[in-house]
Amino acid sequence: MTTDIDLLSTSHLYAVIAEVLDEHIRIGQLPPGLVLLEKPIAEVFQTSRAPVRRALAELESRQLIHRFDGRGFLVGPSSAAVPPIRTPFKALKLSLDAQADAALQTRASWERIYAEVERAVASCLVFGQYRIVEAELADHYRVSRTVARDVLSRLQERGLVRKNQSSHWVAGPLTAKDIRELYELRAALEPVALRGAVRQTPRETLQALCERCSASRRRPWTADMIDRIESDLHESLLLATTNDRLAESLRHIQLPLVETERFLRSLGLPIDPRIVDEHRIIYELLLLHDAVDAAAAALTNHLQAESRRSIIHLKTAAVFTEPPPLASYLARRVGY
Repeated sequence: MTTDIDLLSTSHLYAVIAEVLDEHIRIGQLPPGLVLLEKPIAEVFQTSRAPVRRALAELESRQLIHRFDGRGFLVGPSSAAVPPIRTPFKALKLSLDAQADAALQTRASWERIYAEVERAVASCLVFGQYRIVEAELADHYRVSRTVARDVLSRLQERGLVRKNQSSHWVAGPLTAKDIRELYELRAALEPVALRGAVRQTPRETLQALCERCSASRRRPWTADMIDRIESDLHESLLLATTNDRLAESLRHIQLPLVETERFLRSLGLPIDPRIVDEHRIIYELLLLHDAVDAAAAALTNHLQAESRRSIIHLKTAAVFTEPPPLASYLARRVGY
């Protein structure tokens, strides 16, 4: 491996994935121009997309891959003009050295499903209160009740679920007050993360992100487009800050808001075109000399606007008599 990370001791699955991909890029098994997509990589590593997404962001920060206008990433720096290669990821048959293989095999069972459960729970909060049925969670993922309980315990530690008076696991609801408070926390922390992240972000990456926002203004609005623009800034860029504790705290603060908005956009809620302009302004300021403070202020303004939009979306979601189908282990509670 090319970095000093101890794969056997790291607690982060994304770091293991990043190092494996890093090594295969450097030895040429993942050739320049290869298209990297989250889902196929997640399937190979038998994990959810969340750690893969973070691993790809890490490789982008090392300038080993760059974002692809089509979808996903291309192997190689953004300056490399190579045509995209669409080889199925499984067909590449990655070989793992002993350390990487051991690190992947010794992952606790709960870690393999945690991120997916976390996202499913976060997505339902806007629709009211839900009970998470431990036995059905175990059946859904074909794991033991002990593993399911471990997942729920960690969700409890992070404030997404709790036990009610009947000792049932419950989540939600996400209220307007919750939204305001979470966005206040984000407004306090994300500008700090921005200052830390921008110091190690290549100028070419910022230019590509800015250009994507500009190009998006000329295309029909889609939920996927907005999801990607939001993810570019709030996940890929900001969570790349060198302060790991700040990044971890931010991720958990962002989670219920990001997943709720993503879910509601997928249902066809109206998209405010100002979102793209707000992101573009932040990137334009970051590209100017000595304008990081102005970019941080623009980020704060964006988050305040997002808070107002989210509360409007929350009220809109309240008109749904029945939410869309969710995971089988989530049971909506009426009249709680």
